This record gives sequence, structure tokens and C-alpha cells, in this order.
Amino acid sequence: MKKIRSNHRKIKKNAELDENMVKRKKKLRQAARKRAVQKKNSGRSWKFKLFMILLWLVLFVGVLGGLFIFYCYKTLPDFSKAIYIERQPGVKILASDGREITSYGGLFAEPVDVDELPSYVYQAVIDTEDRRFFKHSGFDYIGFARAMAVNVVKMRYAQGASTITQQVAKNLFLTREKSIKRKVQEYLLAQWLEKHFTKKQILNIYLNRVFFGSGAYGLNAAAKRFFNKKAKDLNLREAAILAGALKAPSRYNYLSNKTLALARSEVVLKLMRRAGSISLKEWENAINLPIGDANKDRILGARYFGDYIMTELAKLVKISNEDVYVKTTLDYNLQQRAEYLLRKHLRENADKHVTEGAVVILDRNGAIKAMVGGADYNTSQFNRATQALRQAGSSFKLFVYLTAFENGFSPDELLSDEPIRIDDWEPQNYDKKFRGAVSLKQAFAQSLNVATVDLATYLNLEDIISMALKLGITTDVKDEPSIILGAAEVRVIDMAAAYAATSNGGFAVFPYAIREVTDTDGYRLYQYSSSERERVLQPKTVQNINMLLREVVATGTGKRARKVKNARGKTGTSQNYRDAWFIGSNDRYTAAVWVGNDDNSPMDEVGGGTLPTEIWAEIMK
Repeated sequence: MKKIRSNHRKIKKNAELDENMVKRKKKLRQAARKRAVQKKNSGRSWKFKLFMILLWLVLFVGVLGGLFIFYCYKTLPDFSKAIYIERQPGVKILASDGREITSYGGLFAEPVDVDELPSYVYQAVIDTEDRRFFKHSGFDYIGFARAMAVNVVKMRYAQGASTITQQVAKNLFLTREKSIKRKVQEYLLAQWLEKHFTKKQILNIYLNRVFFGSGAYGLNAAAKRFFNKKAKDLNLREAAILAGALKAPSRYNYLSNKTLALARSEVVLKLMRRAGSISLKEWENAINLPIGDANKDRILGARYFGDYIMTELAKLVKISNEDVYVKTTLDYNLQQRAEYLLRKHLRENADKHVTEGAVVILDRNGAIKAMVGGADYNTSQFNRATQALRQAGSSFKLFVYLTAFENGFSPDELLSDEPIRIDDWEPQNYDKKFRGAVSLKQAFAQSLNVATVDLATYLNLEDIISMALKLGITTDVKDEPSIILGAAEVRVIDMAAAYAATSNGGFAVFPYAIREVTDTDGYRLYQYSSSERERVLQPKTVQNINMLLREVVATGTGKRARKVKNARGKTGTSQNYRDAWFIGSNDRYTAAVWVGNDDNSPMDEVGGGTLPTEIWAEIMK
């Protein structure tokens, strides 16, 4: 019985233990489930929070972006006016006989109309600049994506995506500033243009405004400037050259870099063929088409004179929105001759390391009849006739001898051509020889340095400088003994003016180039009127100096000018042959010729009595 009760107790105890274990397991399972739920809820909460943060961030950026776009829209320029201006006012510069020399600005190039052009002319532009022009609505999303992909692959900016419409928007209304604001405004304006104008109208605006290089804005101006013809007369090769220039007008400029321009035109022709704008036969034949000569019957260096005119014009009249005609003093034929001969002689003497030159020709009253500012305007626009400061060499001796004559000296008076020392300065003659006693006439004709210095010892240096300034030298002449032999830096045009005073009886010469300015209706805006003549040299001084100038040509350093009737002048050579001059007159004109190098490097024994005198004589004869 006891055993039975004991077993019953054990069974009961075990049952209680099992029940407790079941309860504990149940609690453990409940706790595990609770933790799993909490963990799951915790994961969901983190993702939800992240989603909400991103959502608010997107909304915030979107609002900011919207506000920025609204700001860009509100600050757009007034584009309702500029769209109708087809070209800017221009200036046409004419020679004395009325022939056109050159032009500036929008320049009398009538606006083109796409409907009047051969299709290949405008297709060359479209296929090169915006081949999907007729398919997009102002912004080419496909082209943009393609360009971005190319740029990413090449890891650099290799391809742009601006459409013709965007370029019109930028050229008409916006600055060249590179900013997000400008790009947004460019996009907005492109959409406005597409909404208010047809594709052909937009293309017309583009072709009449785009820059092709060499100062040419618009297709007609470019066709005239590059090929001397109208846009409607362009052949396929010429159209490709102009279209190719749009990528980089300075780099692919046909006038200054034909090799690159022609290579680029071949790329344009391939693009046209690929787009189906031209046939295979047209593509193959294009390479052999003739290219118009912009320089035929034109003054090649006219832009030097033109730039000078534009500077002077600004002092005389105010250019408004109207085109103007400027009639100048330039002799068209003489200008062509001067340019041709200067370039010819520079080419023939290239082995003597002479690369540049300048010519100014004046009449007795100071009218500029010819001006050559350098060998090639397309290579360098620096005008050596009006801007360069070069040492005058012995041509400056004119002012020393004029001062002497004004102080009572005569051509036959004797000077000492013997060694002389002034402080630490010991002047030498060209050939290192001394000639003893020589007359003023001989000293001037042979360009003897030592004798000239001896003459200057009897004069006041300030009087010599005053003489130079009185006769037209506008540069700073330093009060130093070395100026006696030409260390002073002068301008070619000033030296021409100074020497001209010896050929007109001793009156001051003030160079001028503009006779009159009129608008397109013929209304005169300006007319030149000569002021009262100012005597700067006594008649006897003029007589004496002309005797010396003639002797230079007859027996002295300027013998190569003897082929010109009644020639008189003076040579000049600066130290180490860095500058070489001949300045002189015949019965009609005074001309100054200078040759040298822009970097001031020495020439190979090119002196004033050689190349400059030869150029002067050929021009003046």
C-alpha cells in the first residue's frame, strides 16, 4: 500500500514537472515570437524612416529646383524685341575713288532666306551642327544622351549637345557665361522659340547671326569675306568649309588656316553623305570644285588701314544704329602696289632674317595715300605703321641738321669727323673710319655719325628734341645724347609726317585719312576741313635740307633711289641691323619704309640703303 502511494506521488510529481516544463516552453516560445515580431517591426520601422527621409529630400530638392527655374524664367531678357533685328549696323570704308576697301559690323550683307539657298548650303550646317533639327522640339534628348555617353566613355568633354535652337537662344539673348542659370534659360528660350517660330524661321535667324570667323557674322557676310560671293552662289565645297568653321571659327578659318579648314570640310561632306543630304557622286565631285578667291581684286592688307580708320572714326562721329559710309584719302591702286612690293621684297629676302615691314605714303598736305601695316594681316593684326615703336637710326639726323640750319649753319660749313668722347660715349662711324674735315652736306649724305655728333655739340639738345616734336614725332624722345644718332623710338607714320614738312615748303603735316562720313541716305555726318597752315621751317632751312636730301640719293647712302625722278630722302639703320629705314619724297608724295622683326632680333646686314630704299624706289617710281 505504501509502495502504491509512493509511486502515485512520484507520478504526480512527474506530472507537475512535465506541466511546468510545458508552461516554461510555452513561455519561451511566446517570448521568441514576441522578439521576432519586435525585430520584424524594428526592420520595417528603419526602412520606413529612410523612405520618408528620401521622400522629403526629393520634395525639398524639387521645390528648390522649381523655385530656381522660376527665378531663371523671371530674369529672362526681353526677347520679344531682339528677335526681329536681322543684323547690326556696319561701317563701309571706301577709297578716294569710291571703291570699297573693307567693312565692319553687320556689314551690308543682306539677310539670307533658306528658301532662296541651294539645299546643300543649309543642310551642311544642319548635318554638322544639329542633324535632328527638324525632329526635336528645341532640346534634343536623344542627342544629349548620346553626347553624355561619349563624354563618359572618353572621360573628357568630346561632344556637345546644343541644338541650333539653343544656339539661337544663346546668341540672341544670353551672354557667354558658363553657369547652370544660363543653361536653364537657354532651354526655356529654346522652348519659346520653337513655340513662336517655324523651323525655317529659326534656321534663318541662326544663319544670319552665327559667327564664321574673320569678323563675319551671318552666312552672306561669311560668303563675301571668304569667297567674294553671295551665299546663294556657294558651291558644295564652299558650303562645307563654312559649315565646318562653326565648330571653332578661329581654328578652322579658311583665310588663316586653309589646311585645317579643308580637312574639316571633308568631315562635313562625310556627315552630309551619311545623312543622305548629298549623293555619292556629289560627294566624290565636291573635292574638285573650285573655291572662290576672297582676295581677287581686293587689297589684302586693307584691314590694317581699316582698323586705323575705325579708331579715328570714333573720334569724329558717334555711330548709332544706322550704317555709315566712310570715304577716305586712300589711293586704291597705290595701296595695292605698296602692299604687293613690300610682300614681294620680304619673301625674296627671307634668307636675311627680315620678316616684317611697314609703309606709309602721304601727300603734301598729310592725306594718307597708302598704309601697309605688315606682311600679313591674317597672321598678325598689329599695325607696324601706326603702333610699332622702332629706333629711327640715322633717319633721326634730319632733326639735328634742321636745327643747325635754323641756327644759321650752311650746307658747306665744315665739321670734324675725328674721334670724339662725350662722358663714357664714344660714337663710331659705320665703317669705323674717320674722314677729318667734312661739310654738312657730305656728313649727311654719307651718314657720318661722328661728324653729326660734332655738329650737335654746337646745338642745344632740347632744341633738337623740340624740332622733332614740332615736325610730328608723337612718341617720348628722351633727353639723351644717343638720340642724335637715332636711339629714339618712333612711329613710321610720324616719320613720314616729319619728312613731308620738308617737301611742302616747311609747313606742319598732320596725317589724316577720312574725307567724309555719310549715312545710307547720303546725309553728311562729317567732312574734313583743313586748318590754317602752320609754318614750322624757315624757307631757307627747307632749301638747305632738300639739298642734303638730294645729295643722299645722288652720292650717298640712298643711291638705290636714283631711279625715281627728283628723289630725295634719308636712310636709317639702328644698332645691329635691328631696324632699317628709307624716308623720302618725290614731286608728289612722301613715303616712309621700315623693315625689321617684331621680336627686335637683328637682320643679316640689311641696312637702310639696301632693302628699304629698293622698296621705296619701286613704289615711288
